[in-house]
Amino acid sequence: MRLRIFGGVGLLAAAALLSGCDSQPTTVKMADTKADAAAKLRASQAAKVKLAAQVKANELGQIPVLMFHRVIDKPGSTDDRTPQQFRADLERLAREGYVPITAAEMVAGKIDIPAGKHPVVLTFDDSSPSQLTLNEVGVPAPNTAVAILKDVAAKHPGFPAKATFYVTRDMFGKTVREEQAQMLGWLKENGFEIGNHTRDHINLRGRSHKEVDEQISTIAQQIDSLSGVHPTTIALPYGNQPSNKEWAMHGKAYNHQGAFLAGYTPAPAPFSKAFEPQGIPRIKVMEKKGDCKQFCSEAWLDWLKNNPDMRYTSDGDVRTVAYPKFKNPYLRKSFSKWGLPY
Repeated sequence: MRLRIFGGVGLLAAAALLSGCDSQPTTVKMADTKADAAAKLRASQAAKVKLAAQVKANELGQIPVLMFHRVIDKPGSTDDRTPQQFRADLERLAREGYVPITAAEMVAGKIDIPAGKHPVVLTFDDSSPSQLTLNEVGVPAPNTAVAILKDVAAKHPGFPAKATFYVTRDMFGKTVREEQAQMLGWLKENGFEIGNHTRDHINLRGRSHKEVDEQISTIAQQIDSLSGVHPTTIALPYGNQPSNKEWAMHGKAYNHQGAFLAGYTPAPAPFSKAFEPQGIPRIKVMEKKGDCKQFCSEAWLDWLKNNPDMRYTSDGDVRTVAYPKFKNPYLRKSFSKWGLPY
């Protein structure tokens, strides 16, 4: 009897040994899986670094934020552009590899554009009818800024119709609430950003905290009630900041991530230590004439073209901040975990 019992145990043991002789312990398999994952991560990182180097990515470079006002046949000031000039402005940007993003996307660091391309922010102040007028069926009227932008975007698939419109109570020339809601609703539905430009377009410099809050809060509440949009950026009238810069950022009815000034220079990237959200510079759009020989759009776009190492160039991955290694000291610490130096 014992012999039979021991024989059965021996057979079971042998079977167990035979069945498990080629298998690995679970802990070994887990270690292999982690090693494989680590290897894949290293390979992915190496590929990202290689691509960034190939396209000469520089996501600590400067970004042109262009400042437009009216688009009209007969300009009344140097702030105005004719439809032909505005179309030429956009065609140049498309030709030179720029991709429009909104002001909100810029300040949030959500710059999702193809590798080797450059972001540009198109901003429109004062909510003029020349920027947006809708016909009886809700289509932008010919030669308005939006119509021209959409036309250029259709001809250049990599150049989307994106822009930021800074609104005052003039509201594209509309005074009836329903018409105002239609204008803002059209912008919202078509992917344009609606920003704050104060209620009355007054100079905020020297104003009391109460006056600043009232000017910004009242238009913010109006925009919200008409469209459900809470503006996250503001363009300061005349480019002038209030006595306390934070007054333009946070108030009773608003919480801005960025405040934009008037025309002067390209803006630092949001990942750069030089970036100051309370005072982001913009560039006036104009040819090289007078003071604009150095400080307007034609001059600055020429400069960025001739100094590509100073211009923001994307690596194509919104999850990383790619740049040449020597620029590492300029990276803001809050973005260090996303840094991709090469």
